[in-house]
Amino acid sequence: MSSSVAMLKEARAANFETMQAKVESILPAIEAASEESEALNRLSDTTFELLKANGLYSMLMPKELGGAELPHVDAMRLAERVAWAHGSAGWCVVVNNAVGGVLSVLLPDDGAREVFADGPDTMVAGNGVPRGFARKVEGGYLIKGHWAYGSGIHHAKWIHSGCFLTDEDGNMLKLANGAPRIVVTHHPRDTIVLKGNWDVLGLRATGSFDYTLKDGAELFVPDRCCYDFAVAEAQRGGKQSTLGLVGYTAWGHTSWALGVGRRMLDELAKLASKRVDAFGKMNEGGVFKFEFARAEAKYRSARAFIYQSWGGLADTFAHGGEASVEQIADIKLALRHIHDVISEVSTFAHRAARGASLHDGVMQRFYRDIHSGTQHILMADEIVQECGRVYLGAYGPNAKWEVFGVNG
Repeated sequence: MSSSVAMLKEARAANFETMQAKVESILPAIEAASEESEALNRLSDTTFELLKANGLYSMLMPKELGGAELPHVDAMRLAERVAWAHGSAGWCVVVNNAVGGVLSVLLPDDGAREVFADGPDTMVAGNGVPRGFARKVEGGYLIKGHWAYGSGIHHAKWIHSGCFLTDEDGNMLKLANGAPRIVVTHHPRDTIVLKGNWDVLGLRATGSFDYTLKDGAELFVPDRCCYDFAVAEAQRGGKQSTLGLVGYTAWGHTSWALGVGRRMLDELAKLASKRVDAFGKMNEGGVFKFEFARAEAKYRSARAFIYQSWGGLADTFAHGGEASVEQIADIKLALRHIHDVISEVSTFAHRAARGASLHDGVMQRFYRDIHSGTQHILMADEIVQECGRVYLGAYGPNAKWEVFGVNG
C-alpha cells in the first residue's frame, strides 16, 4: 500500500469514527420519536432535525459542497444503524444520500451551488425513474408528469424527477441501442403538489407520496439543474462518485436492509429470553434454537457478502481505479440477496413470536417495513438475471451497467 493511500485511509477512519459516535448518541431519540413519525405518515420534525444536524443526509456528498464524502462502505455502517433504530428514518437517510448524492456529483457547478445553497444537508426527494416527460427548449427543459414514491418529500427543499425526453410533437427520443432517452430534472419543492395517497403496509413514516406539478402545467427546468440519465459524468467527489445512480441506489437499499433485518432478529432474541408459554421457555426450545441459529447464519452470510463487495470497491477507488462490470454485479446481487434473506428471517421471526408480533409494536412495524422494502423495483428478478449474464461472461468489451441492467 502506498503511503498516500495509507494516509487517506487513516484520515477517513478518523472522520468515520467521529460520525459513528454521533449516530450512536442519537439512536435513542430516533427510536423514541418513531411512533410519532408513524402517526404523522412522515418523519417527525425532531427526527429530521437530528439526522440533518448530525450530517446523516450528507455522508456521501463531496467535500467541495461541504459533505463528508465517506467511502460507501463506511457510510453503509452508519446508515444501517439508523435503519435499525427506525426503518423509515433509515430509508429517508439512504434515499437522500442516493438521490442527493448523485445530483451533487453530476450537476454542473452552478446547478450544484443553487441546490445546495443552504448547505449539504439539503433534503432532496422525488423519483428519478421516468414517470414524466421533458422536451428541450432554449436553456433547459419543459417538463410535465405524475411521479410516485417521493420518500422524505415533506421535508424536501428540492425535487428530483425523471423524465422521458421527447421531441416537440411528443414522440419519445431514443438512444442508439433503442432505449429511451431520459433526463433527470431538479426543481424547488414549491413547484409541486402532493397527492396524499401514502396508505401502505409499511414504511409509513417515509411519507413517500405521489406528486405532480402545480396546476398540471409544464415547468421550465434550466440545464444547470438537470443531468442525462445515460451519459452524465461525475464533476466532483473523487473516484467513488463514478458509481453514479447505479451504485448509489444499490448502496442505499442494501444499507437499509442490513439495519431492519438485524433489528428483527434482535427483537426476537429479546422476546425469547422472557417468554414462557405452555411449551416452556421460548429460548430453551430445541427447534427454536436450531431455527434461530440458521436465521443468524443466513443474515450474517449475506452481510459478509455485502461488506466484502463494498470493501473491495473502496479499495479500488482508494487506488485510483473505477468499478468493473463484475464488481457492480456483485453489489447488485448482494442487494437482492440481503432482501431475500431478511424477507425469510423476518417471516420466521414473525411466526415464532406468535401474538407478540400480531399487535402494534416494534416487531410488527419492522415486519411490515421489511415486506414493503422488498417490493422495490431494484429487487426485480430481471436485474439478478443480468448479474448471471455478467458471471457467465456473456457481455461485450464496452459493456456498462445501467440502473436496471447491462448495456452491451
